[in-house]
This record gives sequence, structure tokens and C-alpha cells, in this order.
Amino acid sequence: CTWVVSCLRRLSWQSGMMASPQSDLSLLLADMSPALGMEGDVVFCTSKDLSMRQAADLDPWMLYREDEGLTLILPKETAERENFKHDGVFRRVTLRVHSSLEAVGLTAAVATALCEAGLCANVVAAYHHDHVYVLASEAEHALEVLQQLSAKSSGKRQKLT
Repeated sequence: CTWVVSCLRRLSWQSGMMASPQSDLSLLLADMSPALGMEGDVVFCTSKDLSMRQAADLDPWMLYREDEGLTLILPKETAERENFKHDGVFRRVTLRVHSSLEAVGLTAAVATALCEAGLCANVVAAYHHDHVYVLASEAEHALEVLQQLSAKSSGKRQKLT
């Protein structure tokens, strides 16, 4: 039964029908379906000088206003073309399960699994999905770690039913 529900969730996501947000941690982990973003290398940048409108014109993957200035996640090429300083080069791993913004434990479980593997995790929660930015040089390893976490969680759920 759990396997059927999991398959139906994946099929609805793949066909473009968005399931309602999930908050059950065991389901979130079992169904997270991590995938590497296709945009390639990205970097984290900051600016005190740009307005939100100017920053948005750079087509960032993320834009956030902090007390110290704007934080942007930009394609590496854009950041270099615009002369932004940056530390590290990252890749995005999207957790394709539709997680509720009120869900408890997903970020902690993902960060813990990556930490135990010696990998950094910069998590961005968006409305439909959580995104984990990992060092580009470690992206494939991070993806494997998260796939293993999901498979392990899926196996635990099946034993409970």
C-alpha cells in the first residue's frame, strides 16, 4: 500500500500535478527524490549597492534581503561577468517532494546525512521544494548520500506497514 501511494505521488509530480504539501517527516524522506539542477555551477554573492529590482534583472536563482545587504545565488558566469566576488562554486540539489513550509525535521535530517558524509549543505526553502546547495566538486556524492537516505527511509516505512 505504501509503495502504491509513493508511486502515485511520483507520477503526479512527473505529470505536472502538484500533490498537496507534505509534512510527515517519514514520507518527506522516503519521497524526496533528490535531483541535481540542470543550470550548472552557481555562486553565492552579496551586494549593498543593488536595489531588489536591479538584482532581479540579473535573473538570480535566489534573492534575499539581509540586514547586511542583498544575497544572490547567480550562475557562475553571470557573477563573473558582473564582477561579483564569491567563495566556492555550488550545485543545486532539489528535493522534489512537495514539502510543507510547516514541516519539521526535513532540513535537519538532510543536513545531518550530508554532515556525516563530510559535505556542506546550504539549504534554501522555497514554496514547493527545498533546495540544497553543495560544493560543485562534491555534487554527485551529495546526490548519492541523499538518495541513500531516501531509500533507507522508504525501507523503514515499508516495514512499518
